Amino acid sequence: MNNFIEELQWRGMLHDSMPTTEQHLLEKIRSAYVGFDPTSDSLHIGNLVPIMLLAHFQRCGHKPIALVGGATGMIGDPSGKSAERNLLDEKTLRHNQEAIKGQLSHFLDFTSDAKNAAVLVNNYDWMKDFSFLEFIRDVGKHITVNYMMAKDSVKNRIGSESKEGMSFTEFTYQLVQGYDFLHLYQNNGATLQMGGSDQWGNITTGTELIRRIGGGKGYAITCPLITKSDGSKFGKSEGGNVWLDANRTSPYKFYQYWLNTSDEDAEKYIKIFTFLKKETIQTLIAEHKEAPHARILQKRLGEEVTLLVHGKEAYENAIKASAILFGKSTASDLKSLDEQTFLDVFDGVPQATVSLGDIAQGLDMIGALAAKTNFLKSNGEARRALKENAISVNKEKVKEDFTITKEDLIANKYVLLQRGKKTYYLLVVE
Repeated sequence: MNNFIEELQWRGMLHDSMPTTEQHLLEKIRSAYVGFDPTSDSLHIGNLVPIMLLAHFQRCGHKPIALVGGATGMIGDPSGKSAERNLLDEKTLRHNQEAIKGQLSHFLDFTSDAKNAAVLVNNYDWMKDFSFLEFIRDVGKHITVNYMMAKDSVKNRIGSESKEGMSFTEFTYQLVQGYDFLHLYQNNGATLQMGGSDQWGNITTGTELIRRIGGGKGYAITCPLITKSDGSKFGKSEGGNVWLDANRTSPYKFYQYWLNTSDEDAEKYIKIFTFLKKETIQTLIAEHKEAPHARILQKRLGEEVTLLVHGKEAYENAIKASAILFGKSTASDLKSLDEQTFLDVFDGVPQATVSLGDIAQGLDMIGALAAKTNFLKSNGEARRALKENAISVNKEKVKEDFTITKEDLIANKYVLLQRGKKTYYLLVVE
């Protein structure tokens, strides 16, 4: 087994750990778990840190357990949140669980017969039949209110200026999460829980229950909460969350998120979000510092994470899509993009709608540039631009005698006009 704590330390992924955790993990194969919220059928890149914790844990020879919080997800963790969550029906919960497992399987080995094969569990399975009276009798009596009130996640909410305060439901969250740890300790041999640094209080409540009820010892590891160098929240783009589901965030946009990180962030992220070895990363950092304009770190970071989440074909398509804006490309390159990627690449480009009838008859260039679209201000300006060889249709230069037909449609619906190198216009055919 490799030293898991050392791996986390050099990658900048260790915030805190209980004393003797390192020694505990070096003795033999151990089981550890991380919890994931199943209120959506997709994880997002904010979940990548705990996913990587489990993945490195497995790669170091240990057994990872991914817990889908079907029960706790219905309550809402008070750590840094203000709104309580909606109750999910069981059918939705199971759908979300399977979708999440599919995404986790890109990082974790669930299928092999190895001793440290990953396991997926759902706390709804053991919490759903627990009566309230049983819970407060068998679990609640072991933890004092004083102990629970001392947790930062509780103190911060109760002491805040929020008029809403904290409901009893949310107050009990740490007890439910603590019981998860006890249950997995007793039934799955889990001796370690991992999570973000904001989870320390909830995790240690679990270790306390293991001590008081299970008569054993549980361990805790937390990782830092990832931030961006400019102070903005990691994992968010202008459109909201950056999802792992390609239908929510296309591989192109996913790749672009990593490509657009700052030099400072890329140096940090490449250690956290890839499996590259220390020597490889040190070499990449040195090469990047010699030629920052080449964005070596960002490109390798984008490559590694996109390959992990979406696979080789999606990564290659993302590269091809990126080259369309910034490199030399052809009409066939454009037509090879799926509709969503095409729209993502040209997001925000001005557009006009033309009828399918116009295209069927053959749309002349003056009509396409000015008369029917107002891309250019006048027919005269359109003629001058065409004579200057400044106009392209679907990335290919055209003259005034060119007509746009159905053969030129991208995804059966779009035509890309371009003046010069950087001025784009989109015809939407309806």
